[in-house]
Amino acid sequence: MPSVKIKKHAPVNDMTPFVDVAFLILSFFMLATKFKPEEPVEVTTPNSVSSQVLPEKDAFMVSVDSKGRAFVSVDNPSFRQVLIQNLNDTRKLGLTTSEIKMFVNAPSIGVPFTQLKSLLAMDPEQAKKVAQPGIPCADSTGGELYYWIRDALSAYSGRKLNLLIKADNATKYPDFKNILNAFKKNDQNKFLLVTTPEDAPAGTSLYETRQKQIYGDK
Repeated sequence: MPSVKIKKHAPVNDMTPFVDVAFLILSFFMLATKFKPEEPVEVTTPNSVSSQVLPEKDAFMVSVDSKGRAFVSVDNPSFRQVLIQNLNDTRKLGLTTSEIKMFVNAPSIGVPFTQLKSLLAMDPEQAKKVAQPGIPCADSTGGELYYWIRDALSAYSGRKLNLLIKADNATKYPDFKNILNAFKKNDQNKFLLVTTPEDAPAGTSLYETRQKQIYGDK
C-alpha cells in the first residue's frame, strides 16, 4: 500500500498580537514618562551621600553655574503665574498678558529685571538662544534675587514651599554666599542643596539600611 504524502505548508506566524502589545507598551511610556525639564545652563553638582529624596513638586530652585550666574525655576505653572504677577506689581515691570504667559511657559529665568520684559517679548525659539547673564544677587548689583525669593514665598503663602539651591562644583564661594544672603534676608535658613547622589560607604548605618531596603532581611 503506497504511503500517503502529506503536503507541506510553510509555517504562518500572525504578528498582529505582538504589534498590538508593542504599541500598548509604547503608548504607556509616552503617557507615563516625566521628561526632564530643559535647563538654562550646565551645572555639575558635587557628590554627596544622603538619605533624603528631593521633592518633585512645590519647589523653587536657584541654579548657579561655574561663572556665578544665578537662574530661578519653579515646577508649578499656577505658582509661576502668581509669582510673575506679584513681581510685575511690586517691581513695576510693565509686563503684558502675553509676556506673563511666556514666563509661565519658560523653564527658568536668569536676567535682571531691566531685561526681563525684552526677553519675554521674544519668540520662544529665539529666547532659547539668548545668553542670559544671570539674576543679580550681590547687594552691589541690586540684590534682585531677594525679590524673587520674597515674592515666591508670598505666592505660596499658606503652603509649604521647598527651597532648593543647585550650585556647580566650581562655583566660587563669594557667589554662593550671595545666594545664601538672599535667602537669609527673607528669613529663610532652611533649604535643600541639590547634589549628585552616591552610595553610602560600606559598613555605615545608612549603607546597612539601604541594603535591607534592596535585599530585605536576608
